[in-house]
Amino acid sequence: MQYIIMLLIIIGLATADYLTGIIKAYCKNDICSSKMRKGGLNKLGEVIIMLTACGLDIGIHALGKYYQAVELSDIAGAVTAVMVFAYITVMEIISIFENYSEINPEAKWTLKFIRKLKLFKEEENSDEK
Repeated sequence: MQYIIMLLIIIGLATADYLTGIIKAYCKNDICSSKMRKGGLNKLGEVIIMLTACGLDIGIHALGKYYQAVELSDIAGAVTAVMVFAYITVMEIISIFENYSEINPEAKWTLKFIRKLKLFKEEENSDEK
C-alpha cells in the first residue's frame, strides 16, 4: 500500500508541475510542443524511477527473507525507496513554485520558499556523496 501512496503522490506532483508549466508558458506566450513533450517524458521518467525504487525495496525485502536478514533488508530497501521519494518530491515542489512565481510575479513569498527548498535539496545531495 505504501508504494501506491508514494506513486500517487509522485504522479500528482508531476501532473501539477506539468500543468503549472503549461500555464506559465501560456502566460509568457511561449507554448512549444517540443518543450511540452520533453517535460512529459521527464515526468514519465520520474514515475519509472519511483517504480524502480519501490521494486527494489520489494526485491531487497525478498532477498532478506532468503538470507535470513529480514530486519537489515527492510531498512536498506525502505531507505532506498524513501530517499528517491523525498528527492523527487522536493524537486517537483521546487519546480511547481518556480512556475507559480513566474505566473504570478507579485507572489514574492514563493522566492523565499524556493531558496529554502533548494538549500534542503543541496544538503540532501551532499549527504548522499
